[in-house]
Amino acid sequence: MHIAGFTPNSFVDYPDGIAAVVFVSGCNLDCWYCHNKGLIDSGAVYYEDDILKRIEKHKGMLDGVVITGGEPTLENTEELIVFINRIKAIGLKVKLDTNGTHPERLIKLLPYLDYVAMDVKAPFEKYNVFTRISDKEITAMKESVKLILENIDCEFRTTFAPPLIKEDILEIAASIRGCKHYYLQQYVPTEHCKETLAHPSSYLVETSNLLRSNGYPCEIRGI
Repeated sequence: MHIAGFTPNSFVDYPDGIAAVVFVSGCNLDCWYCHNKGLIDSGAVYYEDDILKRIEKHKGMLDGVVITGGEPTLENTEELIVFINRIKAIGLKVKLDTNGTHPERLIKLLPYLDYVAMDVKAPFEKYNVFTRISDKEITAMKESVKLILENIDCEFRTTFAPPLIKEDILEIAASIRGCKHYYLQQYVPTEHCKETLAHPSSYLVETSNLLRSNGYPCEIRGI
């Protein structure tokens, strides 16, 4: 596996728990607001055995491990399953973060996972506002939504970056109907997108209220 980063403990990445976070490098999207751009072509190398030793050493303080990126489903699927099983053997749960562009790999991973978080960047027909994407990948993401909803405890999340507006968020919520957990994340400008200002917090609250009034779950992160 191409491990490019490691956080020994996080209080925000695993629901209702403390988790170690493993970052893999490489991504097939290029979202302009991404906070992990440095991981995409990272030359950093962490060895699996070293990471697992650190996780096992502190397992008494952990509830799980999050595998994120980058995009984890770009890794060799069999190697990723072996890594997940080694974490499970330590006695910890495993959560996978994904953009959903590889359902054919995701379906092989699901039996080994405890939780999946999928990012939905925008209404599917507006994805090209945020990243390079093909019609084939849009179809794949829709398939991943269905797989995740039908097979595993999960959440979906959207970074509420301009030019998204509340009507777009309502459309996203409709496309993941049936999910129990949907999170709006406040967009935070970084050095490479600092000219794009975030929506005010009140707008996120207004949007969240709109979703709930239409029967969709919605929580806010980052304000």
